[in-house]
Amino acid sequence: MRTRVAALCALALIVTGVQAQTVKNFLAAVTQKWTAPFEPFHLIGNIYYVGTDGIAAYIIKTSQGLILMDTALEQSTGLIKGNIAKLGDIKYILNTHAHFDHTGGFAEIKKETGAQLVAGERDKPLLEGGYYPGDESNKDLSFPPVKVDRTVREGDKVTLGDTTLIAHSTPGHTPGCTSWEMTVKDGSQDRDVLFFCSGTVALNRLVGHPTYPGIVDDYRSTFAKVKAMKPDVLLGPHPEVYGMQEKRAQMKDGRRTHSSSRASLRPMWPASNRTSTNSSPGKPLRFTRPISGDVPQV
Repeated sequence: MRTRVAALCALALIVTGVQAQTVKNFLAAVTQKWTAPFEPFHLIGNIYYVGTDGIAAYIIKTSQGLILMDTALEQSTGLIKGNIAKLGDIKYILNTHAHFDHTGGFAEIKKETGAQLVAGERDKPLLEGGYYPGDESNKDLSFPPVKVDRTVREGDKVTLGDTTLIAHSTPGHTPGCTSWEMTVKDGSQDRDVLFFCSGTVALNRLVGHPTYPGIVDDYRSTFAKVKAMKPDVLLGPHPEVYGMQEKRAQMKDGRRTHSSSRASLRPMWPASNRTSTNSSPGKPLRFTRPISGDVPQV
């Protein structure tokens, strides 16, 4: 329990040093990784990773079509669409938070697919204006505006076919920052999955002229809520939130070594990494690796 809580809280407490840089320098430092291709793969249950090497995007495959969770920078939209192409038709687009690195493809994909966009209520103005909160005129942080079809608050549900996601309001990173929870089948087991929005400071201002009124109280409420969350599987907006590249490499190694073993197909949590401190027998290790310091989070 202490390990899980400490790691989740670390998502919000890490200081990236971005404030000391100009936005242009910051973008120059991270864009190469954020736009680098990454082979799409099956995560767990009906969840697939379709993002880049530095920005996470997910597909949830249901009995009545696809749900897309976030995109990446605008210039990566073609890559994201290519990763999705063979999985089916997108019916819903869900957003965790309205930052340019997770919303860049919404307008194009929504126009092409007719999918319904669902986002946190307080992020609607940001998405429809295409701007960063508190920095509306900064074109370096802007993205193509997109119409929001439905807004959600704490506890609201989005259902498509056999799949339901529950919205959890976790503001601070953005005013409408929304974490999404769902249950998946992993063999004979049910796993609780949490797509955590984010809890980092990013480019936000907390003192002087805050990014938006009430931001500090929002972070505090989110920290308190996160302490009570107990997901089996923690996913996040950037791969390093849960050590995705390392775990993906372990998946591939396991398949090469045990190609005929069912255990080799378990996504992201090799048996050698399970511990008795936060996992019961047969239950996967939770993704509680803190964000690494080499790639700032936005």
